[in-house]
Amino acid sequence: MYKFYLKNVTKAHRYEELIKLFLSPDDFYIILDEKDVNSSRCLSVQDEIFQRLSTEKIFIREFEFELSCDADQLCREIFLALQAETGMRPKWGTMTGIRPVKMYRGAEERGLCGGEYLQEVYLLSDEKRELVREIYENQEFAFKKNDAKEVAIYIGIPFCPTRCHYCSFTSNQGESREIERYLNALICEIKFVSDQCKEKQLKIESLYIGGGTPTTLNEIQIEKLLSTLDSCFSLRCIDEVTVEAGRPDTITKGKLRIIKRYGVRRISINPQSTKDETLIRIGRSHNNKQLRESFLWSKEVGIKEINADVIAGLPQESLDDFAKTLDDVIEYDPTNVTVHTLALKRTSRISAENKNYNYIVEADIDGMLKLARSRLKAAGYTPYYLYRQKNMLGLGENIGFAKKGTEGLYNHRIMDERQTVIALGAGGISKLYVEDENRLERVPNVSNYIEYINRVDEMKERKIKGIFSEYR
Repeated sequence: MYKFYLKNVTKAHRYEELIKLFLSPDDFYIILDEKDVNSSRCLSVQDEIFQRLSTEKIFIREFEFELSCDADQLCREIFLALQAETGMRPKWGTMTGIRPVKMYRGAEERGLCGGEYLQEVYLLSDEKRELVREIYENQEFAFKKNDAKEVAIYIGIPFCPTRCHYCSFTSNQGESREIERYLNALICEIKFVSDQCKEKQLKIESLYIGGGTPTTLNEIQIEKLLSTLDSCFSLRCIDEVTVEAGRPDTITKGKLRIIKRYGVRRISINPQSTKDETLIRIGRSHNNKQLRESFLWSKEVGIKEINADVIAGLPQESLDDFAKTLDDVIEYDPTNVTVHTLALKRTSRISAENKNYNYIVEADIDGMLKLARSRLKAAGYTPYYLYRQKNMLGLGENIGFAKKGTEGLYNHRIMDERQTVIALGAGGISKLYVEDENRLERVPNVSNYIEYINRVDEMKERKIKGIFSEYR
């Protein structure tokens, strides 16, 4: 057991996440002068548990640090000490945040060299620094002066046919009657937001329908949702409209025809893996036959832009298995491919079965991610957005690849965090962009869909106070 005594520190969360890059949470405690209740591995010097552990001499290694300068400096000191202790050298350095490209851009706008800044402040490896630089340069398509009255809309459908074993997302296996009740409440919020946007003269730049799995809705329900959105927002006047079709077992040609009829040009079909044994293992209900049909039908009805999600690090998948998935997906010829690194939340089934699963050997994931970049670039795809998540296997990243001219505008905007996003539905978190301070103000909806149905009027009030009152 390791002990980290941090002097002059009151909030331990950032340092806890950093230490977890090197050590399992079961292998360390952080000791502060006063306990931080928001840190699961934090004790105070007065804590009875700490006193008992010290008496039992359970700590085999002890470190002491003091916050004397700034948090970044303390993070570097902890990182270098643990690098020397473990022999590990995480390539993302001390960066536990999720938007490296945003930080690179901020440094460039301050007149600094973005790569040098990330390397000096966060100890990024040369490889990751160059990856961030490349993606930053590939985002020129989306750089423009911010228009405070230009916003994005997110529509949340929190239902899935089943819950994947790696997922802890707020999604539900709702009955048809419950889905209908939810849809009616959502439409109520859509009409309200539409009226507010018109009153405040806001322009909708992009609209994204996600979840969950939006195609859990039947054809009548999809028609009802899209017809409402079209009458409220004029979908063909929006620069980009996306439907995350998601799981192939929920996709039908009829649903795709409806989606296309309303002017939607962009969808996502998410195989995750093309190995049927893996799909069974992770609780996915589709197979490769359904995946092929989904791509075929999408192209037949005339949907031009299709994203495909794949995941590196799925249980019992080898590098060869992942390579086969990449080859299969490239053969389906989507315009976009998003390569995710498996990131487990503590409430997922895989985490429940093996709480240390995310400490899989970094080299395994690193090899998969390098292979993905190589093969996708060779097939004509360019990386254009990147983000990271907590508890990623092998300390990896998620990267969106696109063929030229098909980059996802909404994807870029939510990573850049310089535009207001108005999120509708259960679990949606609206984010008001405060330009003068270059920050976001979060305005959440309730996450439980039944609570959302019962409290939709309250969600409207939250948006008035947190978003629309800020526009004149």
